[in-house]
Amino acid sequence: MKIYLMKIKFSLLFVLFSVLAFAQIEERKLDELVQNTLKTFDVPGMSVGIIKDGKILYAKGHGVASLKTKQAMNENTLVGIASNSKGFTATALAILADEGKLNWDDKVTKFIPEFQMYDSYVTQEITVKDLITHRAGLGLGQGDLMFFPEGGTLTVKDIVHNVRYLKPEHSFRNQMDYNNVMYIVAGEVITRITGLSWAEFIEQRIMKPVGMMQSFGSYNRAKSVANKIDAHAPVNGKAVQVPHDWNETANAAGGIMSNIPDMLTWADFLINGFTTKEGKKLVSDKQIAQLWQIQQPSTVALKNPYDTQNYGYGLGWFISDVKGHKQVQHTGGLIGTVTQFTLIPDMKLGIVVLTNQQSGAAFNTITNTVKDFYLGIDDRNWLKTYGERMAKMNADFEKGKKEIFAKAEAFQKSKACKVVPEQITGTYTDPWFGDVEITRHSSTYRIASKTSPRLKGELIPYSASTFIAKWDDRSYDADAFLIFNYDENGKAQSAKMKPISDVTDFSFDFEDLDLKRTK
Repeated sequence: MKIYLMKIKFSLLFVLFSVLAFAQIEERKLDELVQNTLKTFDVPGMSVGIIKDGKILYAKGHGVASLKTKQAMNENTLVGIASNSKGFTATALAILADEGKLNWDDKVTKFIPEFQMYDSYVTQEITVKDLITHRAGLGLGQGDLMFFPEGGTLTVKDIVHNVRYLKPEHSFRNQMDYNNVMYIVAGEVITRITGLSWAEFIEQRIMKPVGMMQSFGSYNRAKSVANKIDAHAPVNGKAVQVPHDWNETANAAGGIMSNIPDMLTWADFLINGFTTKEGKKLVSDKQIAQLWQIQQPSTVALKNPYDTQNYGYGLGWFISDVKGHKQVQHTGGLIGTVTQFTLIPDMKLGIVVLTNQQSGAAFNTITNTVKDFYLGIDDRNWLKTYGERMAKMNADFEKGKKEIFAKAEAFQKSKACKVVPEQITGTYTDPWFGDVEITRHSSTYRIASKTSPRLKGELIPYSASTFIAKWDDRSYDADAFLIFNYDENGKAQSAKMKPISDVTDFSFDFEDLDLKRTK
């Protein structure tokens, strides 16, 4: 009998040893994948976290937090999670709904009486739910230039007021087009109800009870923390350090600073029914059903890697099905940093990827590989797939930009290039964005925004009516055409803009500017 028991114990120990050895092998494989991902996409640093069945299986940083300081990236390094903050905004509103302080179908004007949309009907009908489901009729990123890139002068009050000048691209509630400005308005709803700033409410009512003790509701509130990233963006094909901050005006759309341990704590809280480790339920099941239900559907490719049938936006999260499982996911992006947060609730699985470069291919490589492992899918070599795809895309983008600048250079050498300063110099104004000044400096022309001081650069003649705005900050990768409309005397009266390349981030919302000459 003793020999039999010893055999059982030995077998159990062997199984346990095998499981541990397997886990170690997988950890080493993931370490290797992350390192190769950093190299492939030129990402200085990345931190990754996995939680399964309430246990943290992986929480590591790789690479450096800053190319400037060479400080190592670890799991505790703070990163701006950007639009992954939207889930917190939606949760805050759900808490207020549970407390009877709002209903999802309450009109926005109930809380912000002065609020107006471009269309008077939409002003009367738009609800709190409409604000956070990307269905208010605004286009992709429309209005983002009011706070993007960082360093702008407009306040939350200014942005809430200026929304009335944004001419919608779609019918109200007819289509989902991702939009940040409506989340800023939603944040103001929270402030009007509670008297707290958005960051204060998030820290006090969500982060603290959940146990996210290292996180902050805004970049400014984390300034004293030494262990945080510098942002990095590619310039001339190589990642360089760029400013990493965030306008306080847009905190409700993307202001949170967090790290792997805290984001895994957040994931565990959500997976367990929005319940804290102490057993306190912060959001009712009634509200969770609203948050994690598709409120605004979107199209999905018939053939896709996870056999997804349904896809759309809930309240603060993208909702879809992957291989028959419900997925709750969001990504976030600032200049020089992108992040991804993924939950498969019925599998009690959470995956977090935080980076200090702006390559979405990098976080997709990690998330999809980990997700495939738990879904029982054979290794599909996502690194190779995304690496080859991005190499081709980047080559095409660079080729296209070079052709445009070559055309501009040829035009400048032609007899047709005759620019009289009085034709274009002066002040141009857009009602929601503000003043843009065009000046002459010696033999060159300059463009500069008053409300977005970092948005300035040289104007390069491209054709008889068009210039290229070549921004001083080359990390933006957002050079744009400036197309003038002249009067009968050859003097510019107005101008439109559009990016010269599809590589430009949608938040450089040049297409929606309607610049009219005022001086």
